[in-house]
Amino acid sequence: MAAITTTTTSDRAWSPDIQAFAPDDILADALVLQTSTQLGTVEGDVPAVRVAFVDDDEADFVAEGHEIPEADPALNEVVIFTGKISQLVRISREQWSQPSTSPKLADAVARAVRRKADEAYLAQPVPTAPAVTPPAGLVNIAGVQMGTPVADSLDALVDLVAVLQVSGATPTHLVTDPTGWAALRKLKTTTDSNVSLLGAGTADAEAFLLGLPVLVSPAMPAGTGLVIDRSAVVSAVGQVMVAQSEHQYFSSDSIALRCTWRLGWNLVRPERCGKFTIGDQT
Repeated sequence: MAAITTTTTSDRAWSPDIQAFAPDDILADALVLQTSTQLGTVEGDVPAVRVAFVDDDEADFVAEGHEIPEADPALNEVVIFTGKISQLVRISREQWSQPSTSPKLADAVARAVRRKADEAYLAQPVPTAPAVTPPAGLVNIAGVQMGTPVADSLDALVDLVAVLQVSGATPTHLVTDPTGWAALRKLKTTTDSNVSLLGAGTADAEAFLLGLPVLVSPAMPAGTGLVIDRSAVVSAVGQVMVAQSEHQYFSSDSIALRCTWRLGWNLVRPERCGKFTIGDQT
């Protein structure tokens, strides 16, 4: 009987390794990792992570010896569907063998994957039914509270944070785009004053506002901001998978480098996150 060919008896070229990296190791600054609560991961566009949560019923005082009314807390769920971000790079074997090529390519791929992840997390359009993935970005999820524009002062933002807190939120982050953050930093203490409300000037403003850390990202739509309660944002984040092969482009003596990252997110309680515009958006 002929011997069975297996991966243990074949040369390594016939069973190439796939490298996997925890996303915190190479994409630690991705917004989904900084501003959401990671609860699990799945493989495939159809499986989903179902996150259970309870809508509390009210408690009240009851007189001694009186009947205690039954509460009716609602058992709910929110569903996280995921999408796969990927990049495939083709490079000649000769170029691949140069000393600086592979680390530089790894950095470039990581930047591309992170940039796409940030764009999707913040501003991905709502998928058209029956599609469920890629999931909608935070600014496009129904139920997020809309604040009034932040123009000449921070009053509108203070009001929005208060509305979120009334809804039970504990805001943890502010996210805005670079032009929006610049507009906020240019707010002055009084009319005709050159003194910045946020301290921008010869000593730059620290990226904090109303006691919350500010994350500035070009992935955010221009002139837009988010107030995020991290506990209200749930996500499913997989490993970053990296593989290389000389077989895809065998006839051209080239190397294929592939990177994939599956992730998804949703809002458990959208009323605990808010969005706002900065300046005149008309």
